[in-house]
Amino acid sequence: MARNGGVTWRRTEKIDGFNFSPTDSTEEVHVLAVDDSLVDRKVIERLLRISSCKVTAVDSGIRALQFLGLDEEKNSDGFNDLKVDLIITDYCMPGMTGYELLKKVKESSVFREIPVVIMSSENVLARIDRCLEEGAEDFIVKPGIFGRRLDSGAVAMSVPCARG
Repeated sequence: MARNGGVTWRRTEKIDGFNFSPTDSTEEVHVLAVDDSLVDRKVIERLLRISSCKVTAVDSGIRALQFLGLDEEKNSDGFNDLKVDLIITDYCMPGMTGYELLKKVKESSVFREIPVVIMSSENVLARIDRCLEEGAEDFIVKPGIFGRRLDSGAVAMSVPCARG
C-alpha cells in the first residue's frame, strides 16, 4: 500500500510462533532501536524508516528499559500507549549489554512476546548461541563500515566488548 510515496510494511506471517500481524492493518510497525553508536543508530533509523517503520532510537539498554517502563526506578520516558513491535539492539554497549537487555525484556510479562534482534560487529559463536537460547529472534553480525566508527576522518575499529 502506497503512503506518502513509500510502502507500508505489513506483517502478515508467523515465524517461530510469533504473530507479525498488527491488529490494525494500516498500523506502522514500531521498532525500538538501541545502540550506543550515534552513527550506527542513524543507519538503523534510516533503513527502518525507508521500510516505513516508526522508529524510536535510544543510546543504551538502560534508556530502552526506561522507555519501556522496565527500569528499576520505574521512570518511563516512553508512552505507555505506544506499542513496540520489535526491539533491535547492539550487543556491546556500556552499562548494559544487549544480552542483559534481552534478558530483562524476556523476564517481563508485558514485553516477553516482543521479538528482540541482537546486532554485533563481532562474530562470536558462544555469544550468538547464548542470545538465541535466551530468546533472541535473530542475531545479526554488522557488516563492514556499519560496525566501524569514524574518528578524525580515519576509520577505526570499535573496541571489542569485554563482556563475552
